[in-house]
Amino acid sequence: MLENLPPCPKCSCEYTYEMNALVVCPECGHEWVAGAEASAEGGDDAGGRVVKDAVGNVLRDGDAVVVVKALKVKGSPSGIKAGTKVRGIRLVDGVDGHDIDCKIDGFGAMQLKSSVVKKA
Repeated sequence: MLENLPPCPKCSCEYTYEMNALVVCPECGHEWVAGAEASAEGGDDAGGRVVKDAVGNVLRDGDAVVVVKALKVKGSPSGIKAGTKVRGIRLVDGVDGHDIDCKIDGFGAMQLKSSVVKKA
């Protein structure tokens, strides 16, 4: 347990507290790993998690990707064809490995696995 907890890096609140391995700010709700604030300044990925596409490129929020293989969509007579471009992705902690949240023209909002896309 740390005796002198660092202030919140987002709102500078001094009343932070420890919860398991995280330090939590009660004012803004920001959570981070203690001692990792120097590494978080360099690049703030989704909780330190790195998401890579099918080729190995690192994906970030807002990137454009291309679907590399045809996908079946439940409840739709036609699936998503290989080569479909998706703009403005958002990285999430999804269910069953679906870590990309996006909108696809003609299908609407859905989640994709990073293993079936490549960075455009």
